[in-house]
Amino acid sequence: MMPDAPPAALRLAVDRAALAGNWRALDLMSGAAAAGAAVKADGYGIGARLTAQVLQDAGARDFFVAHWGEAAELLDVVAPARLSVLHGPLTAVDAAWAQATGMRPVINSVRQAALWLASGGGPCDLMVDTGINRLGLPLTDLGDPAIGGLAVDVLLSHLASADEDTPQNAAQLARWQGACAQIPHRRASLANSAGIALGPAYHGALTRPGLALYGGVPRAELAGVIRQVAYPQAALMQVRMLAAGERVGYNATFTAPAPMRVGVVALGYADGYLRCWSGKGLMRAGEAVLPVLGLVSMDMSVVDLAEAPDLAEGDWVEAEYSLPQAAAASGLSQYELLTLLGRRFSR
Repeated sequence: MMPDAPPAALRLAVDRAALAGNWRALDLMSGAAAAGAAVKADGYGIGARLTAQVLQDAGARDFFVAHWGEAAELLDVVAPARLSVLHGPLTAVDAAWAQATGMRPVINSVRQAALWLASGGGPCDLMVDTGINRLGLPLTDLGDPAIGGLAVDVLLSHLASADEDTPQNAAQLARWQGACAQIPHRRASLANSAGIALGPAYHGALTRPGLALYGGVPRAELAGVIRQVAYPQAALMQVRMLAAGERVGYNATFTAPAPMRVGVVALGYADGYLRCWSGKGLMRAGEAVLPVLGLVSMDMSVVDLAEAPDLAEGDWVEAEYSLPQAAAASGLSQYELLTLLGRRFSR
């Protein structure tokens, strides 16, 4: 019998209390509406099974994924009737599987509505497009007989620019309200994380936070309310001494100005720590700050150990990854910072 593989040299520390606390804060901000939870993209990179369990324990009852396979991974964690699949049924096989499992498809078009009705129909969600022009039923199709035949649980739309103060928000709100008046439904939902901060008019009966659950701050109103959840950590694989004038990494973009003690860390762009962090990233060992030197490689980065003279091979460091600050430093969006985190991390 083969022994278990050694533990990974990468780990993603998840603050479960912060995750649950973020949901509770967003649920409170949602007022009379209940807060659901978007756990698509593997729980925004943190781990869908972990996040769904923590959020369910905190009180969340409605969960949203994009793909059927994502929903399948949660069947033993979340009751199928509480799982909505945003991409909807693309084929009759999709519709039949939803019927067999009891999941809620999100219908996005007349064609999808017809597929769902042909499979037997039943409770579903309906996404209407109010101006983002992605998935969603065009408003001109609201009167189609297939749409009229649906048993709509949640009537959804999605805000395109809720993180900005723009007239588009009010325009989408008005269109969503018009759709709500035309389509029979049990609950209505418009607000994502940023949309929750726009106020009660945007809340409906159900809000759908995603990014803010996981530590993202898409609007200033959420600063100080949302706590960091994800902390990427990596092992120090080697300690090296550089002489003045020696260079580091591919293309020799960093030259040691004086003798230096540096460390090679098991974190690289294959793990989602992209080359945009080259010469910009910071890692920490306790209170010690360890700047990233030279280009980030596929599987490793090099850091300055000047502030951590006792740090040794096999010790662990943590990437500075508070999402608003990390986005400003890297040029990546807060969404990308989370969803890029690779599968080599243990979680």
